[in-house]
Amino acid sequence: MESTMIIIRGNSGSGKTTTAKRLQQHLGRGTLLVSQDVVRRDMLKVQDRDGNLSMDLIRQITEYGKGKCEYVIMEGIFSEQRYGDMIRELIQFYNGKAHTYYYDLSFQETVRRHNSRSKRTEFGEDSLREWWNAEDYLGVDGEVQLTDTMTQDEIVEMILKQI
Repeated sequence: MESTMIIIRGNSGSGKTTTAKRLQQHLGRGTLLVSQDVVRRDMLKVQDRDGNLSMDLIRQITEYGKGKCEYVIMEGIFSEQRYGDMIRELIQFYNGKAHTYYYDLSFQETVRRHNSRSKRTEFGEDSLREWWNAEDYLGVDGEVQLTDTMTQDEIVEMILKQI
């Protein structure tokens, strides 16, 4: 089986997880969803620092899906500085059969989206500002920027058409 990797990145609160879950639901059984938050926070309970344990596990789970799952969705903040080399290596591992999306939202839109979700009580605007990393592009061929003007439905629809 030939596998397609879908990479969804962006700042905290932008809509990455919602998009990834909707894609997985639409694509159906056997679609592997590798969520940075699940691996880092839930499975390993580690901080997002250089060399943290989650980096290797995220890579291994994503590699595991090649040839076993038609679609492998990798979603998270995945800052270019910390994860860029790993992501580019995974794109090569998937023989370039990867689609890369970056939530390039304004800070105000990110706060608005964050305030509309259940996690809004876990952290607020001050934390979002502290973690903010604007225009954190990977610079890979075909990287698509998802903007303030795009709705969740439009984003999911666009990704499904492209893959």
